Amino acid sequence: MKTATVPASRTAGAQAARRRKTETALQRVHLAITRLRREKAQVSVAAVARRADVSRTFLYDNHQARAAVATAMAQADKRRSQMLAEQDDQREASWRERALNAENALNAAQAEIIAQRTRIGELLGQVRDLQAEWTEEAIQRITTENTTLKQRVRQLTADNRTLEERLKAARSNLRFQDRRVADLEVRLADPGAAT
Repeated sequence: MKTATVPASRTAGAQAARRRKTETALQRVHLAITRLRREKAQVSVAAVARRADVSRTFLYDNHQARAAVATAMAQADKRRSQMLAEQDDQREASWRERALNAENALNAAQAEIIAQRTRIGELLGQVRDLQAEWTEEAIQRITTENTTLKQRVRQLTADNRTLEERLKAARSNLRFQDRRVADLEVRLADPGAAT
């Protein structure tokens, strides 16, 4: 039985054509990856195959194409992880700032309450000590001022309570964010352990 031999020039021409076709497909794969990165779209084998107009089999069989897609996917995952970490950092900073602001406002309200109570005590002492020496008009004025100060103390006490509740909420949110950051750090440290 005789086998037909193909001339070497014909074989070389076919091989060269196949190499050119493979190189063209690789160029399209690299362009598709570049476009996907530029558009910030998800890089996957299916997306690259669609954009590059090549088969998935080509991407899996050709080691250069497979390496390019794997590298692009790894870089996209890394960028996504960095972006999530930055967003978490921004949220955490925001909650910390709110907690500090609430705590400062709470301290200021408590100082104001103490000052108002001291002032009320002084005024009540003056009223008791000098009640006989004061005219009816002066007594009325001091009583009005005392009532105003008591109302101010009640308002400041209510504001203090509100600020304490906000501080508790901010601290709770901060604890939640700290747990979230810890979970994300674990996921970043060991991506296989994420469930």
